[in-house]
Amino acid sequence: MSEPILRAEGLEKRYSTGRSGPAGLRRPVQVEAVRGIDLEIRAGETLALVGESGSGKSTTGRLLLGLEPPTAGRVLYRGRDLANFDRATWSMFRRRTQIVFQDPYGSLNPRLTVGGMLREALTFHGLAPDYGTSERVTELLTLVGLDPSAAARYPHEFSGGQRQRIGIARALSVEPELIIADEPVSALDVSVQAQVLNLLGDLQAELGLTYLFIAHDLAVVRHVADRTAVMFEGRIVEEGPTENVFADPQHPYTRELLSSIPRPPARVP
Repeated sequence: MSEPILRAEGLEKRYSTGRSGPAGLRRPVQVEAVRGIDLEIRAGETLALVGESGSGKSTTGRLLLGLEPPTAGRVLYRGRDLANFDRATWSMFRRRTQIVFQDPYGSLNPRLTVGGMLREALTFHGLAPDYGTSERVTELLTLVGLDPSAAARYPHEFSGGQRQRIGIARALSVEPELIIADEPVSALDVSVQAQVLNLLGDLQAELGLTYLFIAHDLAVVRHVADRTAVMFEGRIVEEGPTENVFADPQHPYTRELLSSIPRPPARVP
């Protein structure tokens, strides 16, 4: 078994949303977004985290990256608790773990060219002196299947699929080992989804990447994930090798999700 890159232990997240009760006695309403999650992401694998909207998947992803503090529990990066990181360790962690967002339209800075975005990431993490920056930008764009001339253009000049490739290039620019892909193809047309999924698979094979793939579409997950964890109401209710989860689902919610996958129409004799 390969070494876990990230491990969640008893992870919980609660939010206060408004107040309830009679006037003068109202108290904050606590919403439990994540409830006691234990999870490992192992080096070199694709772990899918699946469930319907509001199940806690994206919140879990943010907690794992340290973008939000947990209410309880902890996240370990290669055995080290994120809560104990100093500034230098946080900088290293931010570089080695990246995220690709769901929305390829809202996740890119409209005021920067594509090349400007990539150079900004290289400079922020102190990588610019290690490369001829223009050469590195060209390398990254080529890596994700875009023409190097894209460096001089702005995000609004690209299609949704191309923008998602730009988001992937930005994540790759700092040489991460783990990428959390948060619904990375749900906003794309089906034909474009396949292209982006193939790209992610090729990059994993070439660069040795590890993915946490957050999704609600089990038809997609079946083709990309080594293991699948199913979330329901903030909890992981089932986890295992993807083929096992699909072939013999143990939890009623997993069976419900699988039953909702569209089936091809029966062939008419």
